[in-house]
Amino acid sequence: MIETVSNWGGKLSNGRGLGLAAHYSFVTYVAVVVEVAVSEDGKLSIPRIDVAVDCGPQVNPERIRSQIEGACIMGVSLATLGEISFREGAVLQDNFHAYQLTRMDDAPREIRVHLLPAAEYDTPLGGVGEPGVPPIAPALCNAIFAATGQRIRQLPIRDQLRKD
Repeated sequence: MIETVSNWGGKLSNGRGLGLAAHYSFVTYVAVVVEVAVSEDGKLSIPRIDVAVDCGPQVNPERIRSQIEGACIMGVSLATLGEISFREGAVLQDNFHAYQLTRMDDAPREIRVHLLPAAEYDTPLGGVGEPGVPPIAPALCNAIFAATGQRIRQLPIRDQLRKD
């Protein structure tokens, strides 16, 4: 399913790539395809993220979508900017003024959540808050490799793609 809705295997222009990752936790399966665009000067943007979610029976599908959308933003923020550093045993980022988060202009332009219908309603309900976060970083790094040929080996990504 995810390969169909994400145009997996389709032709992309130079500097663009798709990356895939999957995860299972809290009785929920999540598959993510991230599309990236990396400009000539190394600026990273994320035009689209497709997420397929199999969490069993769904009580409130719109709430599931919003949880997964938030997980995508959190995952992008952690992968691109999330870093805690220390000096002389003290944390330098003591509050949000010193800890950068993804802002709207760097967030994915489109997040499409695809919910798989439950086969049966006597199966356990899956969680949808946490399972969407872990596959974002590997899918993002795989997409960067597909777009540039450069492997990201250390997070956060920050300015590793910039060509100054």
